[in-house]
Formats: sequence, structure tokens, C-alpha cells
Amino acid sequence: MARDFYWVGIADVPQWVVRTPAPAGGGLFKEPWMFAEGRVLPDPGPMEAQISHPGVKCAFVLSGIEQAPIVNAAVANVFRTLAPDDVQLLPVSIERESESYFVVNAIRLMDCIDEARCQEVQHYPENSFPEYEGEYRWIYGLRIDPLRTEGARVFRLTKFKTAFVVSDDVKEALERAGNLGVSFEQVTAPTGR
Repeated sequence: MARDFYWVGIADVPQWVVRTPAPAGGGLFKEPWMFAEGRVLPDPGPMEAQISHPGVKCAFVLSGIEQAPIVNAAVANVFRTLAPDDVQLLPVSIERESESYFVVNAIRLMDCIDEARCQEVQHYPENSFPEYEGEYRWIYGLRIDPLRTEGARVFRLTKFKTAFVVSDDVKEALERAGNLGVSFEQVTAPTGR
């Protein structure tokens, strides 16, 4: 039996807004989107993230434009326990916080988008951004084929790396951890079409 999967997004709840992690010594990473590439990263060294909007501290947030998943130690343990071969946990300090936090870098990239079952797919216009040729600009009503996930529980999608996807058992464990600043959109449900 195929498992269900969920796209993790920013929840519509009061929460703080955390910027994309940067080197602790100052400056920015050359590739700030590296946390969404679906690959193992070399050790980035000490990292820190600034709070761009104070609010309710959450155990799991998506940072800045790049939406790097940032989690506290309890949530990191969910990923460490249920998906050790699918993620890389990278320590990050958050300004004015003594608690330990981690960037969850999904290191698996799956080619499992079921375009025919998605509500709407948008491709980049031809010759507009050569570096994104063949990738999706955006997908509404995302659907994946769970039979093409190769046993992964946490992954990014080939051609649509924006989506951070988790399996049903990971989702349930995250919800038990509580105080999440994220929501879960099922991507294996029927579209109704």
C-alpha cells in the first residue's frame, strides 16, 4: 500500500518570521537557496538566522524567501528518527534564542510529480529564464505519484524544488511535537477531476 505525502507550507497562525540562515561571521551565503536543492551540503560552518518579524516562537518554521525549514531540537529528533537517510540536520543559532535549532536539509530529490492530476501547472515562459528551463514556475493542487518516491519519507521534487514533502508518519510525529508554524497539504489525495 502506498503511503500518503504532504507539502509543508507556512501556516496561517501568529508566528515569528525568521530570515534565511547566513554565516555566523556575517555576510550571506553565495547560494542562499542551497537548503532547497535536494542534495547533501558541505559543512557550511556556524550559521545564524535573524528574526525579521517578532511573534509567537514556533518549533518548526520556514524561513525567508528560500523557505529553509528551521526546527527546534525536539522536531529535529523526529526527522533524525524517522528519516535519517533523507535529511541533513545543520545547527543554526537564532538571534536572542538559547534553544538549539537546526536547518532541515532534504537530501533526496524525487521525480514523482503527477502533472495530469495537478490542478494547474505553470511553466516558465520559453527563453525567459534559461537556468530554469524544464522546471515548473508554480503548481496549484500539487499531486505526486507515491509509487515513484523510492521509499523516501522527506524529499524535494525534481523540477519543483520549492516543495518540501513529508510522508504521513513524519507528518503525524511532527503534529505530536506541537507548536508548529507550518501546515500540511496532502499531495496524494484525489483531485476530484
